[in-house]
Amino acid sequence: MQLPMPNAPELAPLDYRTAFDLAPIGLVISRNRQMLDCNRHMLAMFGAEREDLVGRSFELLYPSVEEFERTGQRIVASLDQQGWYADERVMKRVGGPQRGELFWCHVSGRALDPAQPHAAGIWSFEDMSPRRRLGCELTAREREIAALLIEGLTSKLIGRKLNISPRTVDVYRARLMRKYGASTTPELVHKLLSA
Repeated sequence: MQLPMPNAPELAPLDYRTAFDLAPIGLVISRNRQMLDCNRHMLAMFGAEREDLVGRSFELLYPSVEEFERTGQRIVASLDQQGWYADERVMKRVGGPQRGELFWCHVSGRALDPAQPHAAGIWSFEDMSPRRRLGCELTAREREIAALLIEGLTSKLIGRKLNISPRTVDVYRARLMRKYGASTTPELVHKLLSA
């Protein structure tokens, strides 16, 4: 189906492919955690060419294999009844002059069948680095806990999500507070958000 573009006779008619390709946010269509298709914004955000992403596993975009695995488990455990999921996480650029750079990314999407969360999905990626930078070098577990602290979760809830004890969460929170020079959790969250 093609939709005409009002007041733009010199432009070609707008179709769904054009809308996908030119969307102002990174978009990916996936199957079994592999990227089947992505748009231009996604390629630019990750410093990639189409052949770098299409047909490849999302693992490529994570700082570590462990984060890829644990995020996959978290998605399965956290999908709502319609199959929706969203979070903020640290991702990794794969090419260009910023190759290997870690950055905060808001990811949201939908599993087409909530009973099979990774079978097929549509995902959006928003680069948050213009408003939020990684202020310190963090371990994989510190990045995960930082993201969940930003969401406002308690040690008990973070522990449940990550399948670790609340005491372990507190140890990592203390490490983050030292790294960011924060004396309270709200101060730490503020520094994480404004780094």
